[in-house]
Amino acid sequence: MNFLHMFSSSIIMILLISLLILVHELGHFIAAKSVGIRVDKFGFGLPVGPVLFKKKFGETEILIHAFLLGGYVSFPDDEEECDLPKNSPLRFSNKTVGQRSLVIIAGVFFNILFAYFLIFFTGLIWKHLPDNKFTVIFEKFAPSAVESVKNSGIKQGDIIYSINGLKIDYPVAISRFFNMSKEFDGFTDEKIFESKYEQLKKLNPSIPELGIIKNGTLVKLPEFSDEKSVSLTFDNIIGLEKYKSDEIALSDGQREIRNEINYSDKYIVNSNITLKDIAMAISDTKKPVYIVVLREGKEISLPVVYPNKDGLLGIEQSYSENYTETKTLKDLVKATCHYVNYNMGFMVYSLGKLFTGKIPMSEMNGIIAITKIGTEIIAYKGIFQGILLAAMISLNLALINILPIPALDGGHLLFLFIEKITGKPVSKTFVEKLSTFFFYLLIVLMVLILYNDIFAWVTGKI
Repeated sequence: MNFLHMFSSSIIMILLISLLILVHELGHFIAAKSVGIRVDKFGFGLPVGPVLFKKKFGETEILIHAFLLGGYVSFPDDEEECDLPKNSPLRFSNKTVGQRSLVIIAGVFFNILFAYFLIFFTGLIWKHLPDNKFTVIFEKFAPSAVESVKNSGIKQGDIIYSINGLKIDYPVAISRFFNMSKEFDGFTDEKIFESKYEQLKKLNPSIPELGIIKNGTLVKLPEFSDEKSVSLTFDNIIGLEKYKSDEIALSDGQREIRNEINYSDKYIVNSNITLKDIAMAISDTKKPVYIVVLREGKEISLPVVYPNKDGLLGIEQSYSENYTETKTLKDLVKATCHYVNYNMGFMVYSLGKLFTGKIPMSEMNGIIAITKIGTEIIAYKGIFQGILLAAMISLNLALINILPIPALDGGHLLFLFIEKITGKPVSKTFVEKLSTFFFYLLIVLMVLILYNDIFAWVTGKI
């Protein structure tokens, strides 16, 4: 991929994001005009740096700023020295609660409407839309393939349908299961440890249960057994929730003993250790992986397989995104609505995880990450995938703006709701102070997200 192609893809992605912000502000503008509010300025971009274009059309001054990622509309109420009288019906503040609410929510509505349009347009031209799921197909064994997978009977073209009972809809699930099931991972289940400890005591009655075992002592070892298979959830797979295990960790010394024993049936003590140390060491073994493949439309359960110490089975797979055909108007409308509903639901669910602290702030990303990912999507997967990403950003912009946080559209709606209930507006001074506080809080959050983006880029995470 040459530099010129990547650069042009970057420009396209930046313009798409800028267009989403313009659409949001256009919603405010049209709604304001529809209820008779005067709009003094319509700005495309943030009002910092040079102004590239400025011209007045009727009562509204149109401005294009050099920093494109932003936008705003300015009402008479925003200017201290406005030529309109305080009781003018052209002012935002003199409109009814319903009219003001319409102006505020219009930006969010336009973003949602525009997302529908982008997805509908993509399906209309592209003749299909992604189904938000993938098919993972086994291709061949890698040179490092473990014996258990070679003997499993898996065949080229088999669809990897499920692992440990979880249906595989995303390629990343494969590596997550294998990596979490690696041999000698340094953790074990407490019940397995207790069982092995009891077996050791029965096999070695002459060895004291407590205290250090003498060097040179021969310890008989029980038969080794598998650990529990790893159980991952949808949230674990897509990174919305970290995998939490109730297993206990081996100490460095216990790991050394485990490596020395390496599935032997006996062990000669050569260091200061206890019987419990040996029990812990022999409890950390293999985690079975249960794979079900789809072959000629039939589900086939393969014999159990075991990843190696690096969390690899040694198989190569390909994957393809599932699509829904949109050749008829009915299919197009249905697929468009499904795409919006699925992704909007996922965004709301993810936001809930963020606010409950299940997604750490360190994993939040912003405009740099979005632009870079979007650039690569356009460059490698084509403009239609880039348009679909823009639609998702538009939905995300709508969702964030509707949150009841001062300085966002949802915060203004909250104040209007309070006004409707109490019959009088919330103190202007209070609103300004609270909005200013949250504005600076959002700036801090943006700086943090910017740091996350830069760190992720430098370290190759994006």
